[in-house]
Amino acid sequence: MSEKMIGYTNFMFIDGDCPGVGDDPSLPGHEALIITNKNDVDAHILVNIYFEDKAPVKGLHLTVPAQRVNCMRVDLPFCEEKYQIPMGQYSLELESDIPVCASFGRLDRRYNLGYYSTGYCAK
Repeated sequence: MSEKMIGYTNFMFIDGDCPGVGDDPSLPGHEALIITNKNDVDAHILVNIYFEDKAPVKGLHLTVPAQRVNCMRVDLPFCEEKYQIPMGQYSLELESDIPVCASFGRLDRRYNLGYYSTGYCAK
């Protein structure tokens, strides 16, 4: 019996704002995107990034292998294109070819704050 695919194909993470490094360089502030693909086939994801003060960056490519999780810091180069999100406000849009589960997190060392959220999802 095959397992049912779980998750969504579209996500919006609307509260991006890369924090500064903070006082402790051994645990710098950062934001992370976490995608889990529980399915038996690889997930191919397009990433679009929207900014407050400039044109969007669209069509970045990301693959999450079958039965794997991909955890990436977005203040470091990520996606196949090795794009690095600059400081400032942004939103991330994910468009996957199969359902996946995704969350987004921030460790802000300026305020010793950490949080994770799920994206706004639509089928």
